[in-house]
Amino acid sequence: MEMSLPIDTVLPEVIARLRGNRRLVLQAPPGAGKTTRVPLAILAAGLTPGKIIMLEPRRLATRAAAERMADTLGEKPGETVGYRMRGTTKVSRATRIEVVTEGILTRMIQSQPDLPGIGAIIFDEFHERSLNADLGLALALEVAGALRGDLFLIVMSATLDAEPIAHLMGAPVVTSEGRAFEVTPHWLPKPVPKTQRLEQAVTDLTLSALTQNAGSALVFLPGEGEIRRVEAALRAQVPPDVSLCPLFGAMPFKEQRAAIAPVASGRKVVLATAIAETSLTIEDIRIVIDAGLARRAEFDAGSGMSRLITTRVSRAEATQRAGRAGRVAPGACYKLWTRGQDGALPAHPPAEIDVGDLTALALEVAVWGGSVGEMPFVTPPHEGRLQEAQDVLKMLGALDENGRITAHGKTLSALPLHPRLAHMLTKGGMNAPLVTAILSERDILRGAPTDLRLRIEAARNPSQFRNQHNMDPNRAALARIHQEAKRLASKAQGGGPEDIGILAALAYPDRIGLRRPGEAARFILSGGKGTVMPQGDPLSAAPLIVATDLDGDPREARIRQAVALDRGDLRATFPDQIAWQTVCIWSRREARVLTRKQERFGALILEDRMWQEAPAEEIARAMLEGVRQLGLLASPKATRFMARAKLMSQTDPQFPDFSEDHLMECLEDWLLAHLSGVKTSADWKRFDITPALKARLSWEQSRALDAAVPPYFITPLGRQVPIDYDGPQPRIALRLQEVFGVTRHPSVAGTPLQLTLLSPAQRPVQVTEDLPGFWSSSYQDVRKDMRGQYPKHPWPEDPTQANPTLRAKPRK
Repeated sequence: MEMSLPIDTVLPEVIARLRGNRRLVLQAPPGAGKTTRVPLAILAAGLTPGKIIMLEPRRLATRAAAERMADTLGEKPGETVGYRMRGTTKVSRATRIEVVTEGILTRMIQSQPDLPGIGAIIFDEFHERSLNADLGLALALEVAGALRGDLFLIVMSATLDAEPIAHLMGAPVVTSEGRAFEVTPHWLPKPVPKTQRLEQAVTDLTLSALTQNAGSALVFLPGEGEIRRVEAALRAQVPPDVSLCPLFGAMPFKEQRAAIAPVASGRKVVLATAIAETSLTIEDIRIVIDAGLARRAEFDAGSGMSRLITTRVSRAEATQRAGRAGRVAPGACYKLWTRGQDGALPAHPPAEIDVGDLTALALEVAVWGGSVGEMPFVTPPHEGRLQEAQDVLKMLGALDENGRITAHGKTLSALPLHPRLAHMLTKGGMNAPLVTAILSERDILRGAPTDLRLRIEAARNPSQFRNQHNMDPNRAALARIHQEAKRLASKAQGGGPEDIGILAALAYPDRIGLRRPGEAARFILSGGKGTVMPQGDPLSAAPLIVATDLDGDPREARIRQAVALDRGDLRATFPDQIAWQTVCIWSRREARVLTRKQERFGALILEDRMWQEAPAEEIARAMLEGVRQLGLLASPKATRFMARAKLMSQTDPQFPDFSEDHLMECLEDWLLAHLSGVKTSADWKRFDITPALKARLSWEQSRALDAAVPPYFITPLGRQVPIDYDGPQPRIALRLQEVFGVTRHPSVAGTPLQLTLLSPAQRPVQVTEDLPGFWSSSYQDVRKDMRGQYPKHPWPEDPTQANPTLRAKPRK
């Protein structure tokens, strides 16, 4: 009799909801049985005559789920239940339930958008939020909305916040309780010392857990390297009856199955990556040891693609891992962090669409013919990163200038590779599969010089390479490279270039680097970024390289892997992208306008010559950038004019704005036509902008300005005294005797003119804004002082009745 599972209690509701809505979000914790029970329940209920497709995030889970469902039916995989993944298919005409890896659905929809013969799509473990799952759901929703109203869509998840998904789908939520025994958590009393290696800390914790508990153990580690090192450390210390079973995605499938199969006697320790968090049942696990780390696919600016980055687990992941100890009996979970550190863990892992490389997604959407902004994504991708991805695709010829898919783009989308590497594979010769496989894998020669050709040499003949260079390539990575290169060889078209530098340039046309003149190890990349190579590296003196891996530093990235490129090969490979350009720019470094003719590839200047016949208008436009850097540098004459104009605009809102900020904003409108012959900062310092400023005014405006805000005050003697407008109010300075007889205080634009009255020796004796008041008050005191100091000059008792003068008294 088949064992009951927690999901069984909600299956009737699941079927009823699907009958009424055709869409559903199912929340069920690990171990509830959703992966194996829901597809079979849909099949048994006869909801659809079509095939039921279920997506799984990993190959092992895909095959294991299909095998468990087939076993439930008393069949073998490939009959009622089958599976499909890259390179492996087990289906037949009788297959009604097909378990597939997530990328397979995208290919199905792209090839036949109406999905003939398919009645339901189930997205299992959707909480992992891979790019393929997000894209698959968006495409499926569009298909259901436009072509297949009869299509059933089910999203299943263990820890996902279901409401946003349910809202996007317009679907009800059904929640199933899990069946789990109590798991006792054990935290470290204090943090792991920074000097202690992760492998040693995990080994010690595992040995301690095994002595305190019965049953088998599941140890979560971030990757294969850590698994192998912990395995080596444990092998010499565990009792003979304890089997050590590594479990990670790159293992052969037979070894993966052995890791999850029950042991005949004794107990086992499974050393696993996140592959064991969900969708897999591992018998007799009573203990979990969690290193608290996970590897996630995040966009790596250094490689231009997604790479696996090691980060702390989230609380949701830690909860799932701990739950593996409570499947069959009460268990214990040993965490390699303190209780205090537990509170600092993020609540959920980031969705890959938020942190991963969007190039493949942008390509698939272009093939679909849709717009990312209009598609029903759970999390819309970041616009800036999406634009960068689309720029890469245009550079590879996968999209045209309008962002539409090209025939070459369709070819790239059909290959299970990053578009960069797919482009290299389709355009390159017979060396392309091996180079593609090496660039897809982690560096097999960590710590070695940067030259990619060393990696090619190591991959082709590892033993000879070890003897010649005294370096040992990573053997596990080499095995994967050879397997991948063999698979890709059948997809390579051949006939293209064989040189490693050219192949790298095809994948990374934006990473072709030209060594900076006079600087060893420093390069400018065709995409515009600056890079530096380790000092003394054999490639540091190369004039031209392709950087295939950088450390991602946004200021000046450090080159981790590169290959030399011949200049002639560059010209032959990219003839349509290399062209002569005329350049007329302001150089901040040289403080002058540079006029050059340059042969360019992206940001690289391959040839550089003087441009003698540069048009005057282009020089003037470039000089405007110099003005923006240097500022207006107004002469005293120009400063006075601007001050007058500002005062005028305060009384007349229709008068043009002469503030410095506004003038800098509209330089092209008033200054461009006057910059003839100005090319350097020295020229600009000598240049008087007054004529250009005055040219902004019409004849009527100039007359109105001169009348309301004159440049001079005309004294009673007819002398012109410049008015100083650079202050809170306009002012002039003149001899006191020159305003004898003036009984009304002069003003400008309705503002009293500040008068600084001077002695015959040009020294200030009074500052006033009320000349009549001065005559009637303090003048008499001034007169007493001045008569003694300057007896030869007139000091009338009533200045309002005296004539203005600059002369001394006539001699008697």
